[in-house]
Amino acid sequence: DEFISSPPRKTVRFGGTLTEILLKYEKGDTADFELLKHQLSDPDIKDAQIINWLHEFRASVAYLTKELEQLVNILLKLPWLRRSREVVEEYLGFLGNLVSAQTVHLRPCLRMIVSQFVPPRITIREDDVDISDSDDDDENISENFDTCHRALQTVAGYVPSTPQFLMPILVEFFPFINKSERTLECYVHNLLRVTVYLPTLRLQILELIIEKLLKLDVSTPQQDIEDAEESANNCASEEKSTEEGLFDMEEDEDRKGNKVVAPSMERMAHPLAERLDILMTILFSYIKDVCHVDGKLNISSTKDLYRDLVSVFDKLILPTHASCHVQYFMFYICSFKLGLAEAFLDHLWKKLQDPNNPSVIRQTAGSYIGSFLARAKFIPIVTVKACLDLLVNWLHKYIDNQDTGANAYCDVALHGPFYSTCQAVFYTLIFRHKQLLDGNLRKGLSYLQSLNFERIVMCQLNPLKICIPSVVNLFAAITRKYQLVFCYTIIERNNRQFIPVVRSGTGGDLVQTCTNPLDSFFPFDPYILKRSKRTIDPMYQFWEELSAEDLENLKKPIKKVNSEDEDDDFLKGETPQNDDVLEIAPNSYESNTQSPVSSIGSPADCYVPYPL
Repeated sequence: DEFISSPPRKTVRFGGTLTEILLKYEKGDTADFELLKHQLSDPDIKDAQIINWLHEFRASVAYLTKELEQLVNILLKLPWLRRSREVVEEYLGFLGNLVSAQTVHLRPCLRMIVSQFVPPRITIREDDVDISDSDDDDENISENFDTCHRALQTVAGYVPSTPQFLMPILVEFFPFINKSERTLECYVHNLLRVTVYLPTLRLQILELIIEKLLKLDVSTPQQDIEDAEESANNCASEEKSTEEGLFDMEEDEDRKGNKVVAPSMERMAHPLAERLDILMTILFSYIKDVCHVDGKLNISSTKDLYRDLVSVFDKLILPTHASCHVQYFMFYICSFKLGLAEAFLDHLWKKLQDPNNPSVIRQTAGSYIGSFLARAKFIPIVTVKACLDLLVNWLHKYIDNQDTGANAYCDVALHGPFYSTCQAVFYTLIFRHKQLLDGNLRKGLSYLQSLNFERIVMCQLNPLKICIPSVVNLFAAITRKYQLVFCYTIIERNNRQFIPVVRSGTGGDLVQTCTNPLDSFFPFDPYILKRSKRTIDPMYQFWEELSAEDLENLKKPIKKVNSEDEDDDFLKGETPQNDDVLEIAPNSYESNTQSPVSSIGSPADCYVPYPL
């Protein structure tokens, strides 16, 4: 009775064997062929049917020529991924047979596999209206991705030229940046998995991913991200106060004992920043996994990846102005080994000093050197000194060549790399001067005096007029304190010569604007994406404020050091831990010269008054 009442297995076939159907089709008899297509397109097709058909197709791939492309496309649309293991194995076998016998179908096969790199979409319709279009929360999605990569490896094993056909397809299928976070996350993760078994594509895939990340990064200025966070925090505070007013009588006691962190605290308020945060987390994880084997750094793998990343940095990052976060992939990989950080600095140094490079690239290289030396905790002071020696010597040689010639005047267009290098040196000194003086004041001062900052500051090219005011004023305060050079006379003269830029505002009003002549930025300013910043923060030097007492001390020049005792007294009173850096509050003096560059977490614009 049970057998009779149960529905039959849907394995009924019509039209004879596959070979017979295909031979009839070649002779013009298309009836059975159309029936075959209809059966393969049946949405209710059962596993047993798929297995039977695939078994026959595997034996008949010789017939599946270009003329039967339509039939092959139907086979490639079969719902094989979410089927039994038997169906999956049979389908993988069919793909291998197909591409090895008929390479004309390689592209469609690759497109089918790559299309599965994102979670499927579920559309809920109500009265012929789409009311929902969201990612499928399939528990087996990870297993499905594993199967897709098996399929891709199978195809690549049969057709050695697979990588060159695959790369354009990976580019084509990359989701738009306004797609869901989950879609972007899955696709980028799967792209990076491809680099493991198709290493020849790694450089191109990294280029593709980082190019997309850059578009996200420049679309979300740091100020926009912070504004969105502030707005979200304000809304959350208002909601919290409303809730407490309604429910605090009953729930006060519970809340005191249990502090729960809402999942929303991990999310970025800005939607594009949220996508960027997720993707940067994936990229950092990938870099770590490639460079470490069983928890230990693999030097060979790390060097290979470093070369690829430097190549991407040169091609995409260096020419891109004011990106905020993506460049940190170089910061991160350089933290693994000092040799990598030194190699990166040497690479930037060569870019900076090479006159054959465009001026804008040389200037940006200078910005990266200064920001990297200032912010990377993993760079020891001996490396900082070596870099300062290189940079300052280059500045002095530049002055030797230019200071008495026809071009010996202040002009960014003529001397952009020079000013960028000056700013890198000033910026590095602001962050690192305490470490340079730590341990032995006399020796540290002797080193700083040997750099001859006075000649750089006093030269006809007048770098203090061009560099960002916040950097200039802190540099002036520090060099005055240690009696290295007295900058304030030049700063005052520059301010008297300052000509504000005037533009027409809304309604025809004249608006005074400030300019940043170098159009410079600090590429390693604080990283503010919530999830991925946990990777960067432990190795990052933050800018910290000084107390009012320390601020007063900065205004006082140090006394001449004559004995070891005085040296020790100074060290006790003036030199904090290496991680500490100073900040001086801005005042009204800077109202006309403040740079519009947003450098959150960088030295604030400041001016330390000096005795008349």
